[in-house]
Amino acid sequence: MTPSRHVLRLLSVALLVFMAVSAHAAPHAISIAQARSLPLGTVVTVDGSVSTPSGAFESSFFDKGFGLQDKTAGIFVSMQVNLNVAPRRQARVTGTLQDSAGLLILVPSDPFSDVKLHGAGPKVEPKWVSTAGVGEATEGLIVRVVGTIIQPPSSDLPFGFKFTVDDGSGEVQIFVNTQTGIDLSGLAAGQTVSVTGFSSQFETHYEIDPRSPADIEVRNP
Repeated sequence: MTPSRHVLRLLSVALLVFMAVSAHAAPHAISIAQARSLPLGTVVTVDGSVSTPSGAFESSFFDKGFGLQDKTAGIFVSMQVNLNVAPRRQARVTGTLQDSAGLLILVPSDPFSDVKLHGAGPKVEPKWVSTAGVGEATEGLIVRVVGTIIQPPSSDLPFGFKFTVDDGSGEVQIFVNTQTGIDLSGLAAGQTVSVTGFSSQFETHYEIDPRSPADIEVRNP
């Protein structure tokens, strides 16, 4: 039996509706580790827990973005709008993979439609690493090191302050952005400190960027 013109029209309308819904369906999310393996310029969607307060690194990153981490890896989401998100907030982000002075970042096209916040998730626990172990393999993660201050804090204003820590395996730079409110006046060479922060990169060197005063702790001898 040949379908009537009415039935064909209904089928045609249904197909158009299906195509429209599919075109606006949420993109499929992949792991952050998988996203990090793709070429620059690729548009990806990832889902994870916010690992750094938005805007905490503005003085050196020149944006109001935030770190995002899942069970596989981490990445920095670069934004010009501050969404006022804090660690543990869950976010689903669609953006383009780009390079920022050596750091792989994810850049949403629209800060509101491409970033979906959806409740609170598990706390991002820092990964314990040696000071020499901070590098490409840890980039984007929240890491923690314990070592001796080799070079005391010095000014790198207006970007922030920096000092160097070594646990015997090799030095790593600690970079403190001005928005974090971290007071370094009590730190001196020879002290043992625990430092937690975002494993970052600037040009040819890797560093740790603490997020708040609680991320730097002086250890007793």
